Amino acid sequence: MKLKLIKVCSVAFALLGIALYEGCKPETFGNGNGITSNGLTASFTVTPVSGKNNYYVLKANESGLLALKWDLGDGGGSNISKAIDTVFYPDAGSYNVVLTAIGVGGATATASQTINVATSDPNSGNLVLGGKFTSAADDAKWIHFVVGPGNNMVINTSKSVMTSNQTGYNAGAIAQALTLTAGKKYAVDMVVSGSGMTDSWFEVWVDTKAPVNGQDYNTGQKIMSLNTWSGCGGNAFNGKLSTLNCAGNGNPFTVPTTGTYYLVIKNGGSNTGVTGVSFTNVTLRGVQ
Repeated sequence: MKLKLIKVCSVAFALLGIALYEGCKPETFGNGNGITSNGLTASFTVTPVSGKNNYYVLKANESGLLALKWDLGDGGGSNISKAIDTVFYPDAGSYNVVLTAIGVGGATATASQTINVATSDPNSGNLVLGGKFTSAADDAKWIHFVVGPGNNMVINTSKSVMTSNQTGYNAGAIAQALTLTAGKKYAVDMVVSGSGMTDSWFEVWVDTKAPVNGQDYNTGQKIMSLNTWSGCGGNAFNGKLSTLNCAGNGNPFTVPTTGTYYLVIKNGGSNTGVTGVSFTNVTLRGVQ
């Protein structure tokens, strides 16, 4: 009897072990259990807004997605957004819009369309010339000056950006003269990237003072800044300066009198990182 009892218990425990093993096995992908996104698609429509030049409505055709990201083709990268969004392109050009649909389990699908903008908006068009830094002709639109020896900004044509590398708490800078109107609202922006700075800064200033080689530029309005002492720019970064800014007054800004103002971009400090700070797509435009 004891032997029979042992056999029965052994069988029971064996069956229990199998059941526990089966219950603890990880789910597999692609078997319809909800971990994968079945039927995930990405497509969207682009509709010009009637009566509003350079405005477009982007509408994602939702199917099996949990979230989505739009890359508007303006250098700002891909950002989480909503399925229906109105976008504004103040500058003439071609913009490759990319929709990324995100489904269950992190699955993604993408779709893209090109928006061709025929003319720049007269009130909000970019006032900056050569802001993409794609050639020596772009570079010629800017005034180069330095604060301290051995520091400068140079164009890196392979990346279509301008790169600044400084050491010793000196700074390199560029400037461009623009005509601004008193009381009108303006916004400045650019796409910046870097590997991370130490005890350094990247600043944007606007003032009537003309830049002088060998002299610092710190008058007028400091519109935006990356500043490691203020908590930004210390880690790797890539995006619009208006989003990353942590030590400037921000947009929009106004000027007290109509006349010539200088847009100054400067970068310096103890260590601006392995790659320096790169920036492109510099804009200064009126705000509607």
